Amino acid sequence: MARKRRGGAAEPVTEQVDGGVAELVPDRDRPRGRTLVVNGAPQSHVDLDDPTYLDFEYQRRFGHVADLVAPPGKPVHAVHLGGGAFTLGRYIAATRPRSTQQIVELDARLVQLVRRELPLESGWRIRVRSGDAREGLRKIPDGWADLIVADVFGGRRTPAHLTSTEFAAEVRRALVPGGFYAANLADGPPLAHLRSQVATVRAVFPEVCLIADPAVLRGRRFGNAVLLASDRELPVAELTRRAAGDPHPGRLQHGQALLDFTGGARPVTDADARPSPLPPEDVF
Repeated sequence: MARKRRGGAAEPVTEQVDGGVAELVPDRDRPRGRTLVVNGAPQSHVDLDDPTYLDFEYQRRFGHVADLVAPPGKPVHAVHLGGGAFTLGRYIAATRPRSTQQIVELDARLVQLVRRELPLESGWRIRVRSGDAREGLRKIPDGWADLIVADVFGGRRTPAHLTSTEFAAEVRRALVPGGFYAANLADGPPLAHLRSQVATVRAVFPEVCLIADPAVLRGRRFGNAVLLASDRELPVAELTRRAAGDPHPGRLQHGQALLDFTGGARPVTDADARPSPLPPEDVF
């Protein structure tokens, strides 16, 4: 667990991991809350006392997706590509008991740090593997997952091989009919990466929507967007309501509005895939 200063206050934990320097920073407002920071960039937040608490904007939107993938409380099979502090896995374990989950995280030393300092509950059915996200996805049986979440950043960029139509097709293979695929995307003006990712996923899935801060969608600042895809009709109205009610309200793009946003961008293949853009230095 996190170390304590004299007097009982928690102190940060700093450790070298495979991807650089990781810190677990105490939350002033939550006694057992910690923010995972890697190389100066905040990655995720965990409250060990309340795993249903989602602090980061994009994690709240992932939470909405997890809430709507199946009837409330029903156990699901979930795959998390990118581990961080296992925030969404904890959320699903708490809100959907008996769910079976697999987390794939490339940074083995980061996994060790999180397991030690922010341990998972013993009754949660969560398996954590160290390895490449796409390689881990290939090991998922056909039609196994109700939900696949991609939240992978190496050096603050999504690796190129996780941005292609071939990768999206592998995601669809592993999903049950009607399953959800959700991805955390990061981009800024002129939003070329975000537009191309929408086009890429639309080439594989018939239903796609995008949720982000309006300023991000307008190309006014760098930020995160959550892309959601499925082969069944998406719960657009409920997602729109939930995103609008967040502490930092989000806007949902779907249908013709999303097509207009894409603006003729073309799908990306393995042959021409590129990593997501680096965020500006002052973003964090």
